[in-house]
Amino acid sequence: MLFLPGPLAFADGTQVDLGAYADKVTGVPKELAGADYLTKGKYLTEAADCMACHTAKGGKPFAGGRAFKLPFGTMYTPNITPDRETGIGNWSDAEFIRAVHKGISRDGSRLYPAFPYASYALLTDEDVLAIRRYLATVPSVRQANKPLAFSFPYNQRWLMIFWSAFFRPSDGFRPVAERSAEWNRGAYLVEGLAHCGECHSPRTVAQAMDTRSKFGGGAAEGWNAYNISSDRKSGIGDWTPQQIAEYLKKGHAPGRGVASGPMAEAVELSFSKMTDSDIAAMVTFLRTVPPVSSSRQPQMAGPAPTSPVAGKPFTGTGAKIFSGSCAGCHNWNGRGALVVEAQLTNNRAVNDATAANVALMILNGFGKSSNPRAFMPSFRESYTDAEIAAVANYVTGRFGSVPSHITADEVKKLREE
Repeated sequence: MLFLPGPLAFADGTQVDLGAYADKVTGVPKELAGADYLTKGKYLTEAADCMACHTAKGGKPFAGGRAFKLPFGTMYTPNITPDRETGIGNWSDAEFIRAVHKGISRDGSRLYPAFPYASYALLTDEDVLAIRRYLATVPSVRQANKPLAFSFPYNQRWLMIFWSAFFRPSDGFRPVAERSAEWNRGAYLVEGLAHCGECHSPRTVAQAMDTRSKFGGGAAEGWNAYNISSDRKSGIGDWTPQQIAEYLKKGHAPGRGVASGPMAEAVELSFSKMTDSDIAAMVTFLRTVPPVSSSRQPQMAGPAPTSPVAGKPFTGTGAKIFSGSCAGCHNWNGRGALVVEAQLTNNRAVNDATAANVALMILNGFGKSSNPRAFMPSFRESYTDAEIAAVANYVTGRFGSVPSHITADEVKKLREE
């Protein structure tokens, strides 16, 4: 029997009754039913996380230029501001809907599935048009789009005709009659608008989502995007509804870790702006995703060790760096010195035997200094690749269930992401 949680109680005392959705599956949540059209469009644009991909690091919102390194080259996201020359100011509604639903640009050229139109194909025309109306109001930026840097034959856009024929849904979202309205709302958000599967699913050789292992874990910009199926060992099957909701809304769930990398960005720009009722609907759906087992993501380590454990590495370069630069915030026992967000034990990234996310957090840091509860500075310029590998292996060896063996060469590649 699938477990469907009842009303959720949020930290601020808010009670969310999932039954309040009635038949509201698409569009905006009930709280915004009486809002003006642009407010609705803004909400849907944020839920779709458009700004994250269409804004270069340090660039202007929605002006494009963000680089995505793929196995066959680098692509840059396009300008979607209302500029009439370099943006989408001259696009018709029909052209915009076609691009979002079918991956076909205004000039008829095919878009690559790094733009998640295979997920957006589930959205209603009304929701896509609301996004279109909102984008027409953002500041116009004249910034030319950067050309692809793909090798042959991947630079042949027409090949996407065949990709779309095989992997793009032909129909929009269809509610499941046997399920509740809140479950269907959650499905619409997770599968379509928030397109969670695009990052949290493995890819086939054709770079399509492997639907046989959907939500079983994937990759995003060099980061491991972890298993979010109901598997209790490698997924979120043993998370409480409250923990899932807090992680989505705040980027942290006690005893589970802190969102970092692309997930932290999604929390900041998208999930944190969604209503509690929509977050609750997503939780309802995610709790019913069939379990997908993943040996790459071992079981959590459990209680924090208070002293060195036999058989685990506590000496050498990694231990020295941890003692000098890390223990002040994370504490020697990994429980966090000042805030629970700094806890290393029972943390998914620390239990990842590849140590990729741990190394990336050391390289790039995460969060903002204005929010010290979830902030870590970058050590990119402080340590060599070999030193970062050493401390990453130390952290997983001491506080994780499976020690990692990341190398300096692997850290070098992550540094270049």
